[in-house]
Amino acid sequence: MRKKVSDLMSDDANSVSGIPAAWQTDIPEKLTDRGFSTQVAAAMIEFDNLSFIWNHALIKGALHKQVIAALGLDLDLTQFHCLTAIVRIENAIGRAHASAATIGLLAEELNIDPSRASRITSELVTRGYLKREAAQDDGRKSIVVLTPQADAVFTKFKDVKWENYIEVFSGWDAEDITTFVRLFGRYCRDKQTHK
Repeated sequence: MRKKVSDLMSDDANSVSGIPAAWQTDIPEKLTDRGFSTQVAAAMIEFDNLSFIWNHALIKGALHKQVIAALGLDLDLTQFHCLTAIVRIENAIGRAHASAATIGLLAEELNIDPSRASRITSELVTRGYLKREAAQDDGRKSIVVLTPQADAVFTKFKDVKWENYIEVFSGWDAEDITTFVRLFGRYCRDKQTHK
């Protein structure tokens, strides 16, 4: 007798899921019809459950809020996201090429309208986290750059982030960590390829 996918789900996945059962109707059959074993289908459904929770935490900014609070920063989550967007733009993180950060690029990166990006930027300039400069290639164009105050935030953030990683991975053995990183990297690359 063939095992049902739900019988193979780990207790952890079922306890953290909270995913409505109706959202997974027909998914086990779809996966097994595509050639995945019931065990692999169960693992993929468990991944979907965990991914849903992880994405929810990212969208809400749970980790960033904790770090902002722990560091006692006078930034809200949106302002912090604006600073990180500038880092991504300037360093071509998730982008085709590096560029100076303009209001238009910030709006695009943050998925907000340019007027909102301009207001957030103005607040950060007033607070000393950003400064406006003329673009090197076109003096009529204004760009925003991080100040030493913003750089100090990222230094503190880096320290707290790495303490968090160390805490999370301290109970893992070396093989589990390297396997996780290798597979997570592969997942991220494949996800980019199959948008």
